[in-house]
Amino acid sequence: MTSVCFYFQVHQPWRLRRYSVFDTDPYYFDDDANREILLKVADKCYRPATQLMLDLIEKHDGNFRISYAITGTVLDQLEMWAPDVIDLFKRLAQTGCCEFIAETYFHSLSFLYSREEFREQIDMHAARINQLFGVTPTVFRNTELTYNNDVGDFVNGLKGPDGKPRFKGMLAEGVDRILDYRKPNYVYRPPSTGEGSTPGKQFGLLLKNYQLSDDIAFRFSNRGWEEWPLSTEKFADWVHQINGDGYLCNLFMDYETFGEHQWADSGIFEFLRDLPRAIFDTHPGENHFITPFEAFDQFEPVGAYDAPHMTSWADTERDLSAWLGNAMQANALSELFRMESNVKEAYRDAPDDESRELAGHVLNDWRKLTTSDHFYYMCTKYFADGDVHKYFNPYDSPYDSYINFMNVLDNLRSRLDAVVAVAR
Repeated sequence: MTSVCFYFQVHQPWRLRRYSVFDTDPYYFDDDANREILLKVADKCYRPATQLMLDLIEKHDGNFRISYAITGTVLDQLEMWAPDVIDLFKRLAQTGCCEFIAETYFHSLSFLYSREEFREQIDMHAARINQLFGVTPTVFRNTELTYNNDVGDFVNGLKGPDGKPRFKGMLAEGVDRILDYRKPNYVYRPPSTGEGSTPGKQFGLLLKNYQLSDDIAFRFSNRGWEEWPLSTEKFADWVHQINGDGYLCNLFMDYETFGEHQWADSGIFEFLRDLPRAIFDTHPGENHFITPFEAFDQFEPVGAYDAPHMTSWADTERDLSAWLGNAMQANALSELFRMESNVKEAYRDAPDDESRELAGHVLNDWRKLTTSDHFYYMCTKYFADGDVHKYFNPYDSPYDSYINFMNVLDNLRSRLDAVVAVAR
C-alpha cells in the first residue's frame, strides 16, 4: 500500500519598499505591494484551493488528508487583509484531517547563524498556530526544507514543557546524491539516532519525492513535457508503482502551485479535485492518504539519511546557493545577524515601558529582515527548474535588492543606537 503524504508551504514575506541611503523613515515595508500581492494570491489560490480541500475531505469521508506549514509572516498578512482565509484554515483544523507543521515564524535561515534565534522563532510559530488553530505542531520543517545532520540533531533535541521530545520528526528534500540507490519512499532518520544513540529516540525524516512533486508543481502546464497532459489516472499509476520499493509518496510543494504558479486555466484545480478519487479507485483498496505525524506513527525508519552538508528543495543543486551563492548574500546575512545580540539586549534591558516599546519595534523589524526571500532576491544564478519567486520579486536586479536591503539595515542600526542612547 502506498500512503500519499501531501504537504503544502504557505508563505508571503514582508517585502521592502524602495529605500535610499538618504531615507530616514523608520517604516521599511511596502504595505501597498504586500497587500496587493496577498489579495491576488488569496483570490487565485488560498480561497479556492482551501475550499476545495474542505470539499474533498467531506466528499471522501475524511480519507483525504493534508498538511500545511504556514509562516507567521503570511498569517500576519492574512489577519490584516484577508481574515476569511484564516477562517478557512480553522475549518480545516476542525476536520481532524489536516496537520499543521512547525517552522520558523519568519521563514528565516536563522539556524545557520543563531541557534537561540532559531529556537525562539520555532516557539513563536508554535504559539501562533496553537492560538489560531488550537493545535500544537509535532512535526517540523525548516525554511525551504534546509537540512543537514546538525539540524536534525538540534530539532530532535528540543523538548516540550513535559520534558519529552517536542517533535516526532521533520521534513527534508530527498537528495539523490545522499540517497544514492535508495528511494525517498520510506521513513529515514539522522545518523545519530541509530545504534548506540540514546534509547527510545524515534525521530524520523520524511523525504520529498521531488520527481512526482515537481510533475505537479513545475511541469503540469508545460506543453513541451512528454507526459503532458497529466491525467489523474496516469499520476495515480505512478503513485501505485511505489509499491514494492517503499510505502510513502511524499508530495511537498508550494501552496501557490494551485492557481498562481499553475493557473486555473491549466486545469490544475480539476486535477486536484479528481486526484483523491483516482488514488482510491485506480487500484482499489491499495493506496490512501496520511499526514506526516501519521507516517511517523505508523512506520519505523529503515536507515540513516546522512546529510553532512546543508541541503534544500531549491533548484537542481538542492543546496544553499539560492541564498548564499554570492558575496552580497553572505555579507547581508552576516551583517544582519551581527546585530542580533545588541537588538535583543536593548529589548531585554529596557529601563521603562516606552524604551521597551521602541526596542520591541526594532526587534520585530530585525526579525522581518531575517526572512529568506530578501536574500533570494539577491541571487545571481539561473534556476533550471522554475524560478517561482520571480513572480513576486520587486527588484530589477539582485544588486538593487542588495543595496536596498543594506540601506534599510543601516537605518535599523541608527534606530538601535538611538534606543540604546535613550536607555542610558
